[in-house]
Amino acid sequence: MKTAPWIHWIALPASLLIWGLVAALLDTPLLPGPLAVLQTLWGEVQAGELQHHLGVTLRRVLLSFALAMALGTLLGVWMGRAPLVDALLDPLLVLFLNLPALVTIILLYVWLGLVETAAVLAVVINKVPNVAVTVREGARSLDHRLEQMAEVYRFSRWQRLAHVWTPQLFPYLMAATRGGLALIWKIVLVVELLGRSDGVGFQLHMAFQVFDVASLLAYSLAFIAVVQVIELAVLQPLERRASYWRQAGDRHA
Repeated sequence: MKTAPWIHWIALPASLLIWGLVAALLDTPLLPGPLAVLQTLWGEVQAGELQHHLGVTLRRVLLSFALAMALGTLLGVWMGRAPLVDALLDPLLVLFLNLPALVTIILLYVWLGLVETAAVLAVVINKVPNVAVTVREGARSLDHRLEQMAEVYRFSRWQRLAHVWTPQLFPYLMAATRGGLALIWKIVLVVELLGRSDGVGFQLHMAFQVFDVASLLAYSLAFIAVVQVIELAVLQPLERRASYWRQAGDRHA
């Protein structure tokens, strides 16, 4: 049974109302109300601080995400299609999957210094294994009958990539994309908090130092809003496209 579209808009306004009531009852700087947070947010916008730090964080997120997806996809396809490579690299993959992100960040800052390269590399190293594991499963499940068809019709390697492999791997790539962004947002903030002098994570650290809860919430809400826009405008349409062929197959079954 389908639910009415307006049902999805109940929880958020209700949460804001409860937040405002609790903040008014407690009347403490440790829990500012929504209006106080919005005033702080607007002040940061007027000063140009919010745009600068948000832009820096998004740049790190996009760069780390692109590198992690490219490397993880290549590694996953290689492992999925080559059993010997899979047997050799699987123990390392498991090792890096279980390596805490905080350890990687600290080690790279110690080895390379508090530089941008260390920050981005720490995020990439933490994300590549997750992408590789997901894509490897897709590579293992490639339909051999389509491979035979490509052989019969003498597909070039580029045609196989575009018309045989990519459509089958697309749902796995989308799963890696959504999981990747969800993880990378968090790791980038930790990277900035520990060793950068700009970005949302750095601003959260500075606000924490003086117990400025309004700034903490203002930057957090701004970052969450950007993430939600990317989710609704980019990821969900791509996910619907990834599952369209399954739905079409069900309708014709």
